[in-house]
Amino acid sequence: MEQSTLSVRVDSNDKKCFELFCSNTGMNVSTAINMFIKAVLREQKLPFEVKTSTFDNEMYSKLLEAEKEMDVSSKRYTSEEVLESMKNRIR
Repeated sequence: MEQSTLSVRVDSNDKKCFELFCSNTGMNVSTAINMFIKAVLREQKLPFEVKTSTFDNEMYSKLLEAEKEMDVSSKRYTSEEVLESMKNRIR
């Protein structure tokens, strides 16, 4: 089987900690990375969940709530009132 080299940049401290983890489990970094790649290819997915941060999702939900509240009212809002409503939802 032909082999290729894969080069990636990582934080120096993360690299040291990962090397220590691998050593403690009886393997080297190359073996661990190859296991990761094989698992991704076999399962056709990353072995962990990837999503946006909770803060972003919560913020978006709160902004939608504020928008709905303003839509049901026949009152016209100033930009200051809109910003104040958003700030109150975020707190």
